[in-house]
Amino acid sequence: MSFSAYPKYKDSGIEWLGLIPEHWKALRLKYACTVFPSNVDKHFRDNETSVSLCNYTDVYYNEKITNNIKFMQATASVEQIQKFTLRAGDTIITKDSEAADDIAIAAYVPEDMANVVCGYHLSMVRPFNEINGAFVKRLFDSAYAKARFAVAANGLTRVGLGQYALDNITLPFPPFVEQTAIAAFLDRETGKIDALIAEQEKLLALLAEKRQATISHAVTRGLNPNAPMKDSGIAWLGEVPEHWEVSTLKYHWTVSDCKHITADFVEDGFPLASIREVQGQYVSLKDAKKTTLYFYNLLIEGGRNPVAGDLIFSRNATVGEVAQVTEEHPKFAMGQDVCLLKKIGNDNSSDYFQLVIRSSVVEKQIKSIMIGSTFKRINVEDIRSLVIPVPSVREQKTIAAFVQRENDKFNSLIDQICTQIGFLKERRTALIAAAVTGKIDVRNTVSEVQAS
Repeated sequence: MSFSAYPKYKDSGIEWLGLIPEHWKALRLKYACTVFPSNVDKHFRDNETSVSLCNYTDVYYNEKITNNIKFMQATASVEQIQKFTLRAGDTIITKDSEAADDIAIAAYVPEDMANVVCGYHLSMVRPFNEINGAFVKRLFDSAYAKARFAVAANGLTRVGLGQYALDNITLPFPPFVEQTAIAAFLDRETGKIDALIAEQEKLLALLAEKRQATISHAVTRGLNPNAPMKDSGIAWLGEVPEHWEVSTLKYHWTVSDCKHITADFVEDGFPLASIREVQGQYVSLKDAKKTTLYFYNLLIEGGRNPVAGDLIFSRNATVGEVAQVTEEHPKFAMGQDVCLLKKIGNDNSSDYFQLVIRSSVVEKQIKSIMIGSTFKRINVEDIRSLVIPVPSVREQKTIAAFVQRENDKFNSLIDQICTQIGFLKERRTALIAAAVTGKIDVRNTVSEVQAS
């Protein structure tokens, strides 16, 4: 769909904004809305009233705040309830975060929400008369507003928007009827784009399931569909090829825990591979922290020196992630929360065992033995005791090569879908920016839809 421009434009007087339609106004936000930060925290107090709390994640992950959201429960004072209860037309924004990209994320409140109050780390933007709240929400979604807020944000480890920055951002406002038309247009068009993105994301999920199924089938059934099978004796594993061994990891690989030493970090030194560095096929040291030669020597003591063909296994938080060490890696040591797996003998393929560890065969075992309620981890002895199917090294290599070829096909499809999703998101962003800054005139498109 193509859109025409407005007949006449004028200089907004704002360099970042440029030209706006002749009949629009460029206003500081404080002249269009009341902006006020919430001070309602997540605590329960005996002398306060129970409320549902709209918190940071509710806003961050939702375009609209509705009663379909499962809100956190908390308490608030009478004054807080009067001031921060959500009303139809409000826009709720994130006012601080760890990154500038995450501030001024907006969610719209389409209807009054009794007993739901705005929580801490958020600000409420309540429109004056003749200002459409849904249009205000779209202004916050625009690339123009996001860029201005990113510049205005303060802080180092945590960035935030002060009251002055929020009150004094200059934004374009058409007449009320036109605000309403633009908001309706964007709801309709972004809804179409969001539906297309959702379809592509479902396809990504299906491809991920298919890839996992391909790996799991290859490492438990092999590649020969006519091979005689035997009962593995393990309910969740089922049958395996008759000539395969079913064993535990410790008979094929040694498992060494990291040294629990707090190393000094330096600008230029030896990289440390912790859980962040083992989330791909190969260990990634690009952004790894570095330590001194002294600590490096301490950390590799006891056969803990990673060499090509070894596997680094995450046993904390991202339990089950495993990455391989290659010839190209410089000297590095294990950081915290990982284990080093080294082959016992030459009858093992690193590629194959990495696939086994990433397969549903091991995933099921890990889920059953992980400990910790909020912070999951696995003991080293449990890692050594993981049950694995073991074909000959020749068959291991054949299976690994087959899976790599299949993975290449999956990755090609996934890249295409991700590219398409990227295009759709860019289209969405550009459409919002063009509509709310008056670069396109969408009034006729709304009236045409209403007429039909």
